[in-house]
Amino acid sequence: MLDFCISSNQKLDTMKTRIFSALILLSLLTVASCRINSGSNTSTPGMKATGKVGEILVVCEPGIWNSEIKDCLDSTLTQWIMPYLPDVATFTLIHKTPSHFTQGVKRYRNTLFIEIDPSYTGDIGSIVKKEDVWAVDQLVVEIVGKDFSQVLKTCQLGLGEVHDEFDEMSWHRLMNNFSQYKNAHIRDKVKENFKIDLVVPSGSELVTTRNNFYRIEIPAASRPIEFVGTGTQDVGAIFSGIMIYQYDFTDSTQFELENLLKARDTMLRYNVPHEIEGMYMGTQYNELIYPEGNEITTADGKLNGYEMRGMFMFTGLPRHGTGGAFWAFHFINPTTNKLVCVSGYVDAPATASWTHPLREIQAILRSVQIIK
Repeated sequence: MLDFCISSNQKLDTMKTRIFSALILLSLLTVASCRINSGSNTSTPGMKATGKVGEILVVCEPGIWNSEIKDCLDSTLTQWIMPYLPDVATFTLIHKTPSHFTQGVKRYRNTLFIEIDPSYTGDIGSIVKKEDVWAVDQLVVEIVGKDFSQVLKTCQLGLGEVHDEFDEMSWHRLMNNFSQYKNAHIRDKVKENFKIDLVVPSGSELVTTRNNFYRIEIPAASRPIEFVGTGTQDVGAIFSGIMIYQYDFTDSTQFELENLLKARDTMLRYNVPHEIEGMYMGTQYNELIYPEGNEITTADGKLNGYEMRGMFMFTGLPRHGTGGAFWAFHFINPTTNKLVCVSGYVDAPATASWTHPLREIQAILRSVQIIK
């Protein structure tokens, strides 16, 4: 049993508990009691989670970390958000031993325990998920098996689902944070013009307002920007924002990728000029970074649409322009019969980490709601 977790007499009723039992070719969702049950919790109710967005703390013994289980963790939990270049991983992993964990801060936002427990009697390993254990909006997952082989098998079959849980929590956490800020000066205008609502970070600014096109700038100071490999930060290194545009919906062929890209390029050419006259925001079509997408549902489960990711650059003149990543969500607004696109962009140098600003964009897109 774990000896560094919450005691059974502490208040666990606020935590959402689910157990994933790794089975051949599927994960079985069941219900069971909490295995996190030691008396070392020193958290204060309402304390915020720590750790970087896009980081998972793995707590396990060195023998587990330095084994083929680590290879499984790397291949399953550090997936790429395609088709960005430089590569953007959903998560990076950091490691602590159980003894190290007990002596430090336990409020890491994404925490994964992996344990070999000889007293465990299950025929299959277990994967237990808990929220708000040592901090608000913290997600803790525990993988337990009776021996190395069982733990490895559990990781091989269940880590995909674990990744999805951490992935969803990452944008949900940011969305909840943004929802604390009313930003009425922006949201009221968006509601009036597009008949939709969404959350945006505090300090965001509405910089372009046209009949069918809005652009919102996200303040650079809304998140720390860390330069990869340097340990230094620069809040002005990355610029990001949200564009909202709409046009008449006529038929379902408008949702084909090529048609969405054509409409995007037309909208951006006339609405997002560069500071250099003659240049404007355009899409990059190199085969290595060609835009791709998938169907998604928003956080409230009420709005379905098509999500598209790709790279942009400022074009229009025979000279090199800056660029970055975009992440867009397309849907039909039944109130107006318009095809609406909410598209976020991140304009950043290759030396900066894009994970946090892209997660902010993702959170905003998933927050969209229709106003009837």
